[in-house]
Amino acid sequence: MTEPGSGEDLRDVVRPGAGEVTATVIVDAPAERVFAALTAWERQSDWIPFTTVRVVEGDGGEGSLVEAVTALGPAVLRDEMRVVRVDAPYEVGVVHCGKLLRGPGVLRCTPLERDRTQVVWHEWFHLPGGPAGRVAWPVLWPGSKFGLTQALKRFGRLVEQGRLP
Repeated sequence: MTEPGSGEDLRDVVRPGAGEVTATVIVDAPAERVFAALTAWERQSDWIPFTTVRVVEGDGGEGSLVEAVTALGPAVLRDEMRVVRVDAPYEVGVVHCGKLLRGPGVLRCTPLERDRTQVVWHEWFHLPGGPAGRVAWPVLWPGSKFGLTQALKRFGRLVEQGRLP
């Protein structure tokens, strides 16, 4: 599976990796509005700490390349994601295809009663560092889950306040 014009073969990264993390939040807003806010890629900078997000290729829809750069002091993490599936307003699938972060991810919106939406963010990263990465993951996982959950809670508040998208 080579993305047209990218020269990148995604076959190795579309399968789930061993580093799995999931976060969930209920947002008091209809699924269409929540989905629009999730896929307003550049606005993720408003709710993901220390991170700047931009669409590098495409219009943000299927086939687009999105880059998220997280910087904390001198430490910089570049995350490149190819949008591989869009099923608005329910699901968007990405494949992390950068040098360090690799593997599939999905953002799901499930409509609930009274115009509420459950958002589930699920990632399956290929762990860098071989056996050392697999040993380190149980130590890193709680921080990853906490950070992702906090970001989604902030996202939910911003949507409910009408500040996103």
